[in-house]
Amino acid sequence: MITLGPLLPADRAAWEELFVGYNAFYGRDLPDLLLDRAWREFQRDVRMHALGARHDDRLVGIAHFLVHASTTAPDVCYLQDLFTAPDARGLGVGRALIEGVVEWARERECSRVYWHTHESNDTARRLYDKLAENQGFISYVVPL
Repeated sequence: MITLGPLLPADRAAWEELFVGYNAFYGRDLPDLLLDRAWREFQRDVRMHALGARHDDRLVGIAHFLVHASTTAPDVCYLQDLFTAPDARGLGVGRALIEGVVEWARERECSRVYWHTHESNDTARRLYDKLAENQGFISYVVPL
């Protein structure tokens, strides 16, 4: 059974392993400074939020998200990072985390939850297509 909850101080090492794995999937290597910053923000739970998914009392998935203003609707929730441990895939961890973020956002009266994924991420997209609508937007980024 998958249970969801906040990341606890004792979860730091397991969270970091998952977050490093998530970033490696996208070809990124985060410096310790950014890992430490993210962890501090999740522990404060003010600007950036996190949910952990546990299976047999082991942290097997993470979701990171934040709320921001919108010019066309009430506040919206952006699901920035979602990752499941490779050995826990197929157990419903990703679905549970998305549903947990949606419930969290609904309780705070957000108007929607949205996220991005790479077009080549076929495995994740099969799940996402069941849970949300792909509205066809293309993402542009200007690195600073």
